[in-house]
Amino acid sequence: MPASAPAPHTLQQVAILATDCTIASTVMQAKDFFYMASLNDGRQRGLGLTPSFSTLIAAPDERPATSFSQDPLPVQTRIDQTAPQLIILPAFWGNFDELLTRYPTVLPWLKTAHAEGALIGAVANGAFWAAAAGLLDHREATTYWRYYSEFSARFPKVELQRDKHLTDAGAVLCAAGISSGRDLFVHLAERLCGPGVAQTVARDVFYEVQRSYSPGVIGFGGQKMHQDLAILQIQQWLEGHFAEKFRFEDVASRHGMSIRNFMRRFQQATGDKPLQYLQRLRIEMAKALLSTSRQSIKTISYDVGYDDASFFARLFRQHTELSPNQYRRQYQRQNEE
Repeated sequence: MPASAPAPHTLQQVAILATDCTIASTVMQAKDFFYMASLNDGRQRGLGLTPSFSTLIAAPDERPATSFSQDPLPVQTRIDQTAPQLIILPAFWGNFDELLTRYPTVLPWLKTAHAEGALIGAVANGAFWAAAAGLLDHREATTYWRYYSEFSARFPKVELQRDKHLTDAGAVLCAAGISSGRDLFVHLAERLCGPGVAQTVARDVFYEVQRSYSPGVIGFGGQKMHQDLAILQIQQWLEGHFAEKFRFEDVASRHGMSIRNFMRRFQQATGDKPLQYLQRLRIEMAKALLSTSRQSIKTISYDVGYDDASFFARLFRQHTELSPNQYRRQYQRQNEE
């Protein structure tokens, strides 16, 4: 079954790991983003300017942490004094074996937090920490391109996705670089604080950015935590061809399955019937277009695979309880507040 996301508004604490050799900008980007999210969440919950959750930069021990650029990191607490629902693992520059030796408490901390239900977001080679803790075994991950070979050699059980900017293994999510880290943070904010907060913060961090990839696909990563390789290949094919006209019978045949066998295996692996999965994939892409473009509803309907805009609007309402125009107006209203 798909991995379940934490209910909105359960977030109380975000912990950002700070060690020697950390890239300071990835620490502060996470700090600023989630502090901004806490203010927006607090405002939407009637708390005025009071943050609704704490965002803490946490070091493994009492020693000061110095960034890659030789500046002191503004550490606020130790990791053993935190109780986070979300952990951010920033990028670092240096020898990972030396970091493991210097900070032996990090991996047990990650394992415990993960077992207690915390989400973990890794930026660039921050994924090394999660992989070393065994949290990505037999699950997909990504990292910065310079580290592909080292990551694969160190962690052969991890399904490294070299062609993806973002991956979602259910409770551990990875971004390939610093820029895609912002997309990751928006996704995490939506899972933990709800779409209203995520959309509001996304306005500020993405205002001048044109993405070259589709953020909506990340929400389906939890449904890839299965061992059916043929179905996984079909899921990946759907991500690139969701807007096209095709028959599932033909998709099944190309992968050596009868339609009956395909339907059974797809639902068993993902928890969704193929048509339900395709509709949800299209709706997620439509949501991204409604939030980030000025295209007409008819154009967006066509772009995600529906020639009939009225049918698309009804389907969109079934999935979101809002019409496409209401969804867009809600996003615009939140941006104006």
